Amino acid sequence: MKTLIIFLVGCLFSSSIYCVEEVSETLLERNQQLLDFQAIRDVLKSDSLEQSVETQKVEVQSVKKNREQGNKMLFQLPSDREFWSFFSEYWLVKNAPVLKYDFIKPDYGIKEAFKIFLEGLGIYNQGFRILLLNTPAISHFALPSNPNEDVILILSVPFIRALDLSKTEISLLLFEDYLRSKQGYFKSMAYIPELEGFLGGNYQGKTLDRELLAKLSKKYDEIIYDKGFQFQQQFEITRQMDTRLKPDLNLWNTYFLLNQKIDNLVKRNVLYQKYNQIYPSAELKMNWLKPKNSVL
Repeated sequence: MKTLIIFLVGCLFSSSIYCVEEVSETLLERNQQLLDFQAIRDVLKSDSLEQSVETQKVEVQSVKKNREQGNKMLFQLPSDREFWSFFSEYWLVKNAPVLKYDFIKPDYGIKEAFKIFLEGLGIYNQGFRILLLNTPAISHFALPSNPNEDVILILSVPFIRALDLSKTEISLLLFEDYLRSKQGYFKSMAYIPELEGFLGGNYQGKTLDRELLAKLSKKYDEIIYDKGFQFQQQFEITRQMDTRLKPDLNLWNTYFLLNQKIDNLVKRNVLYQKYNQIYPSAELKMNWLKPKNSVL
């Protein structure tokens, strides 16, 4: 009997322990499940944060790249197709004290007259700018400009007054300069080898080559004030003028007489003695224009 009681008590205790252990394992399992779920949530949250961080990194890199490109563009030099109008305007500003274009002038109607003149020769929609100068130092010129942009023409008021030129005669002078511009004579003579590595380049982190710009400005000075155009270039322009004007004999005759006027002025007025040095000469042009075996 005693033995049975001990056995039953043992079983009771044994069963209680077993039951407690069972409950304990169930709670642990539940806790483990909760921990696993929380871990999954943490992983998902971590992945989302990492994705957000990566997105922000990409956006920051894009902003930095755009800013760097923008900063670099501030130091971008113009290409050959964009440079010449800019530099011609720079030269005009630099030489303002000599050119004296800042003066009160009446409306001579030159721009409208030249537009009509060009259209009469079949040239439409050609942009141009005419800058009047109050100096005899330069008679007339077309400065280099960019393709498909306005032709830059400069014209001396004292020169056209000394010759007492009509609007048609002024238009003929400007048209000669227009043809020289289209032939690219000035640009080809002013071009210096250093421009090849300069134009279209970028000087970020470098010093702008001001000596190159000074050298090019000096070439402008030489062409405009001293050397002018070559004999063969002048012959070619005269030939083109002859061809274009011959259909209108009145206009052709006006051009011939204009050269007579210039020839007389150059020979008697010391202010314009260098004209033949810039444009080989009016007398030669008349000889080129004269029909062969004829007397005018």
